[in-house]
Amino acid sequence: MATLLVKNIHTLVTMDDLRGEIANGALFVQDNAIVQVGTTPELPQTADEVLDLRGRFIVLPGLVNTHHHFFQVLTRVLPTAQDVSLFYWLQSLYPVWAKLTPAAIYTSAQMAAAELMLSGCTTASDHLYIYPNGCTLDDEIQAIQEIGLRFHPTRGSMSVGESLGGLPPDSVVEREADILNDSQRLIEQYHDPARFSMVRMTLAPCSPFSVSPDLMRESAKLARSYTGVQLHTHLAENQSDIDYSLEKFGMIPGEYAESVGWLGSDVWHAHCVMLDDVTIQKFGATGTGVSHCPGSNTRLASGIAPIRKMLDAGVPVSLGVDGSSSNDAGNLLQEARTAFLLARVRDRDASSMTARDILAIATRGGAQVLGRDDIGALAPGMAADFIAIDLDQPQFAGALHDPVSAVIMCLAHSVDYSFINGRKVVSEGQLTTVNQAQLIEKTNQLARDLID
Repeated sequence: MATLLVKNIHTLVTMDDLRGEIANGALFVQDNAIVQVGTTPELPQTADEVLDLRGRFIVLPGLVNTHHHFFQVLTRVLPTAQDVSLFYWLQSLYPVWAKLTPAAIYTSAQMAAAELMLSGCTTASDHLYIYPNGCTLDDEIQAIQEIGLRFHPTRGSMSVGESLGGLPPDSVVEREADILNDSQRLIEQYHDPARFSMVRMTLAPCSPFSVSPDLMRESAKLARSYTGVQLHTHLAENQSDIDYSLEKFGMIPGEYAESVGWLGSDVWHAHCVMLDDVTIQKFGATGTGVSHCPGSNTRLASGIAPIRKMLDAGVPVSLGVDGSSSNDAGNLLQEARTAFLLARVRDRDASSMTARDILAIATRGGAQVLGRDDIGALAPGMAADFIAIDLDQPQFAGALHDPVSAVIMCLAHSVDYSFINGRKVVSEGQLTTVNQAQLIEKTNQLARDLID
């Protein structure tokens, strides 16, 4: 069994049940799990690999990203989609995404994962809901397995096209029977409910305006016939979303979600910008999760989700960078800082959200939303998923009296080290699992091909 010792940590942020923060901290890892946490003198002094952080680095649990669309890396900042709200934004991009290929899905997934990993993410979920030209979720899963990110892929879907009153063009929707058959195939081929698993499946009909209530119900039934398979969709993203639900279903989004069986600790919804107070209470009572996507919500002028109100009601809240065509970044540290600032602005209360609150949302909150009890904290028996950030940088100068808050308030742009499942995937600010320069070049070429 391989061992790893990380020692002389300036501040070790455990995010354990006591929210421990350890000066001159150390971690001892065996294979893919944490065995000991404490001060450097308290822990073993030898291991197969020793990383001496020389009192300069802060170490935190890896961050968790619960909503993304990896393929959108290829369509960032398109001029036709820069200055429009959600529905018009989608309508301008659907025809471009209809030209995606398996190679585009594979490469964009690795590029999105690389950006996430460099910004501290160690576990991510992705929502792939469009499958033209032979594309499959397998393309994405293979790409992420190779780069080494802990992954919760979602089998997204769209089945209600324009001819049936939906938003997407008919050319990019699928038959519901085919969606359900492929969902079952993917669960049985890839889903691993075991502790420390690297792949867990989720079923994710895209949105109320692109799938039928029947598909929502049948997807829930299928997911709940397996252990640990979860459910995910978009909900209450903006006013147009509310108006559509009222017109088509005679219900606001929260009522619609409840009517199709989409409440529970195995469900999380993205955005929830305009979630009503009654639904917030129901989410809290049932453990229904929310992925807060502040970058995308502000970029599309959708609004600011009431996450303080959600937290006070007991709603599990996590962070998502959302798609790279609506953010247009995939930096999870930046997303955390944006969430921190917007929560204060929304409530007009500088005490409504602290930097440590946001770090908890980005770590433990993400773990809870994804139904995991093996990530999100650094403690014995937890997965060896952690990040290290060098505090000897300009943005932290003068802030070392509280380096934990400084990570959020002073904006740590990237991480220097990242370990996922005990494997070093970022070393001295560079990815170790892919050739970063080649990946960027390939991504740019595929983006050119797609737009041309």
